[in-house]
Amino acid sequence: MIKKCLFPVAGYGTRFLPATKSMPKEMLPIVNKPLVQYGVEESLEAGLNEIGFVTGRGKRAIADHFDVSYELEHQIAGTSKEEYLSSIRSVMARGSFSFTRQSEMRGLGDAILNGKRLIGDEPFGVVLSDDLCVSDGDTPGVLAQMVSLYRQFRCSIVAIQEVPEDQISKFGVIAGSQIKADLVQVSNMVEKPDPKDAPSNLAVIGRYILTPDIFDILEKTPPGKNGEIQLTDALLTQAQTGCVLAYKFKGRRFDCGSVEGFVEATNYVYHNIYKG
Repeated sequence: MIKKCLFPVAGYGTRFLPATKSMPKEMLPIVNKPLVQYGVEESLEAGLNEIGFVTGRGKRAIADHFDVSYELEHQIAGTSKEEYLSSIRSVMARGSFSFTRQSEMRGLGDAILNGKRLIGDEPFGVVLSDDLCVSDGDTPGVLAQMVSLYRQFRCSIVAIQEVPEDQISKFGVIAGSQIKADLVQVSNMVEKPDPKDAPSNLAVIGRYILTPDIFDILEKTPPGKNGEIQLTDALLTQAQTGCVLAYKFKGRRFDCGSVEGFVEATNYVYHNIYKG
């Protein structure tokens, strides 16, 4: 029913310069795995095995990561070091990977629209790799939680969390009517509002389930905040003409687009996942 996931990975990663001058920020390691691999593993766990990347210039390392490295594998074949490749080999065996380019940085909405050629006329997930999401215990990943909701409601769904007032201007913010404790039907959505103008403290984070009509809406959406085509604006149109749900997910989210969040995520993964 839903089997595809889109990864917009064309950004420059300027907050991590000079490290990202020649290396994609999505390839920065959280302990021993690049950030983007965590997102792909979350997608595969949710049953979304067809992975599409919207890339840009200088992003070849992402495609190389999800491909065979014959020379490396030959060199370490039969040694104890071979086990270090087990996680990426599992990912490659379970998923299929396709790529297209966003030739000009015109916002997240434009990146999603560029992904239409990979998605077609199907519902799909979206993962923003900057947001590393982890779940506790036996709780499934955030995307798996959202896919379960999609099976019930068959409409677009965004993941949300409460954020402090001084953080509101960094996010898209929603308001709406509460369906149940962790679910809101969206009636308003504003991109990076001034805190005094924000409709709530419920911020959208980088996990989405989108229905394919979002592409037609994006094609008609004019540039918004910062002169970019905003996915937030398209989702507001979708909410006003149909239905968009906002889900308070179970789990923890780290903002790996910031240095502070990246370090926090690294420490958490090392102590709670890597060391086991």
